[in-house]
Amino acid sequence: MVENGFQSSFMQEAAARGFIFQCTDPAALDDAMVKGSVAAYIGFDPTADSLHVGSLIQIMMLRLLQKHGHRPVALVGGGTARIGDPSFREEARRLMTEETIGTNLAGIEGCLRQYLTFGSGASGAILVNNADWLDKLAYIDLLRDVGVHFSINRMLAFDSVKNRLDREQGLTFLEFNYSILQSYDFRELNRRHGVTLQLGGSDQWGNIVSGVDLVRRTDQKSVMGLTTPLLTTASGAKMGKTANGAVWLSEKRLPVFDYWQFWRNTEDADVGRFLRLFTDLPLEECARLEALQGADINEAKKILATEATALCHGREAAQAAAEAARQTFEEGNVTAADLPVHLVPQATLTEGVPVFRLFVEAGLAKTNGEARRLVRGGGARVNNAVVQDENGVISEKDMADGAIRLSSGKKHHVLVKVE
Repeated sequence: MVENGFQSSFMQEAAARGFIFQCTDPAALDDAMVKGSVAAYIGFDPTADSLHVGSLIQIMMLRLLQKHGHRPVALVGGGTARIGDPSFREEARRLMTEETIGTNLAGIEGCLRQYLTFGSGASGAILVNNADWLDKLAYIDLLRDVGVHFSINRMLAFDSVKNRLDREQGLTFLEFNYSILQSYDFRELNRRHGVTLQLGGSDQWGNIVSGVDLVRRTDQKSVMGLTTPLLTTASGAKMGKTANGAVWLSEKRLPVFDYWQFWRNTEDADVGRFLRLFTDLPLEECARLEALQGADINEAKKILATEATALCHGREAAQAAAEAARQTFEEGNVTAADLPVHLVPQATLTEGVPVFRLFVEAGLAKTNGEARRLVRGGGARVNNAVVQDENGVISEKDMADGAIRLSSGKKHHVLVKVE
């Protein structure tokens, strides 16, 4: 059965869910997937000790590959992290120490293991670090073996490079080498693990095509590239970014409740698209939920939040977060479990702390001025009561069942407890 013009089950579902943006040779890739297991890789830069929602479409693509019997290869850039990918960045990334890179690699591996099953076999995921081969490179050998196949004219035509050259920051020679090293990664993964497909966001198209070309020129092999769309919300905001920063996949960086709440706050127009991309729900169920109207769309958002959170943190944690949200928003329960907690010394509450300052310390406002404006606008609440005085003081007398609930608007809540 042919759907979306494809015969392989992966390409059919990937197209139906909205994962495919560009492909170097769709027909050849489809044919290869019909014939057997295809090994495909995506690279993740260890710029932090956790991945965030901005990387999630790539992770879900690897998950979908595995579902259809193909091998996902997660490449962590322990080597290229020393340079940094310049794609569509306004300035160079800060170079990291070996210790920081090591810590970040371990954190990223933990995130990936939530979504992928690692092991042997045709569809067992594998994790590789490009430092294993890049650290051993000799510069002259790299220039003779790889550099000769790269055209400066072509590299200057990449959108990611042109955008930087048009800015005052320019592009360092160190960063300019990133595309060469990423292409080298593709060739090395093909030689070591039989990888024939590189995946990435659409901003990686130039780098991916360069890798395809390098393998063809040096090894006379045909490999392929496929990109996913760069996502923005219906209102144009960058996916995975909020007013409080990145939406991290690690519970150490972001409480499970906040992760669940991020998905619950999805714009109405994005619900169907996000259900298809970020959950394992069948397409028929995604379509049913997308069709809901009026107040019913909120039920679809809750399902999206619970399903997305279950993939990242486990079903039990997702259901606990959903229940905490129900208690908080529907019952006004001040001690709902799994709400974010801000700890303060007993002496602080005994003495009393200005309400605006506590809102800043708890992460519900970025500055004292923003906290004061929140109070003036009626958006600040303590234990469900609107704060009337921006200079008011919160103390231990405000404790209820061992906690004080601070609320910014209807959706952002923090429990203050004694450490």
